[in-house]
Amino acid sequence: MAVGALSRGLGVLQCLVGSPDGLPLARIAEVVDLPKSAVHRILVTLVDEGFVRRVDSSGQYVLTLRIVSLGLRHLAGSTIFELAIPVLSALANESGQLVRLGLVDGEQLLWVAKSQGAKSGLRYDPDPGSEIPYASTASGVAWLSRLSDDEALSRVARQKPVERHLLGHNAPTTLAEVQSRIQEARAKGWAQVHDSFEEGISAMAAPLFDPGSGKPLGVVSIAGPSLQLSGTRMEELAPSLLNTAAELSGLAGLAWQAGRDQLTPRRTGARP
Repeated sequence: MAVGALSRGLGVLQCLVGSPDGLPLARIAEVVDLPKSAVHRILVTLVDEGFVRRVDSSGQYVLTLRIVSLGLRHLAGSTIFELAIPVLSALANESGQLVRLGLVDGEQLLWVAKSQGAKSGLRYDPDPGSEIPYASTASGVAWLSRLSDDEALSRVARQKPVERHLLGHNAPTTLAEVQSRIQEARAKGWAQVHDSFEEGISAMAAPLFDPGSGKPLGVVSIAGPSLQLSGTRMEELAPSLLNTAAELSGLAGLAWQAGRDQLTPRRTGARP
């Protein structure tokens, strides 16, 4: 009974989200599909607890700032990295591969946090904190897909090549090849590479962006041995990757707007 009451109460709260002028009792009851008498009891409790206010002039119910305050208090006690780790871990466990978060720092895109889903056997687990090459990685291509072609290719041309790193045989050798990858990523909503940044390694990635402005903020990626992360497996994981990107976009967007974390990636000590 208590669980059911909690579920109904949360349903009423969710119904009021996005209605700054409030909603009448009848409309709330219609949306949550409950009798008006039951909804009225829930609203009375929410009003008593300070989560909802009844507007005297209209009789409608609106959310108070208490929920916002609770959310801000939670964010204030956490960093974007701490908030992201459980989200990354869920995708890592599902995929059984390495999942990483990359964030923008000026013109650089850096891997800043990771979660390893492969518990044993063949696994890919490079050092964290390095700059992400745009042209040869799924993460780089996914991020570039949020930019115009001119800006994307300009950034590729300006980026210094990774020193002492042997690329895979599928690494792009021309800007036209990079542009083709960017266009494919835009069409699908995510990017993929096979034996590109490293021989024997495949990866897929989706961009993170501020839900309000569309500003690109970073990427989330899945990487692993090409034998395990085939094209077919990527298609299976794509919905989960996109859902994770949407969730992380919300977290990164809040941190960006607040200016609290300044989205400055940690070059060392990224959480494992």
